[in-house]
Amino acid sequence: MTDDALSGTFAALADPTRRAMLARLVEGEATVTELAAPHDISLPAISRHLKVLERAGLISRGRDARWRPCRLEPAALADADAWMEPYRRFFGSRLARLDAQLRASTSTTAKEQ
Repeated sequence: MTDDALSGTFAALADPTRRAMLARLVEGEATVTELAAPHDISLPAISRHLKVLERAGLISRGRDARWRPCRLEPAALADADAWMEPYRRFFGSRLARLDAQLRASTSTTAKEQ
């Protein structure tokens, strides 16, 4: 994934309304009306949010007669996840070292009492 595409993915994920829409789409396809239901914003605003998600490659919109289902496109999320993996390993190793240090400290304190 190019840096620009990754920037688009993270920019799309930066908004809580768009994250909520993606969370709903994990459950399966949904109409614009279904995605708009939990939000207290206008349908044009919902449409703008969906366009951002679509441009970032996070969703696609089909066409079935008058019904336009939205569906999650996991590839862009997989690319973002792959980008974050080295950081996940980095923080995981730091937490493992902290855990070991705390266990050693607890063990030493228990022996002193």
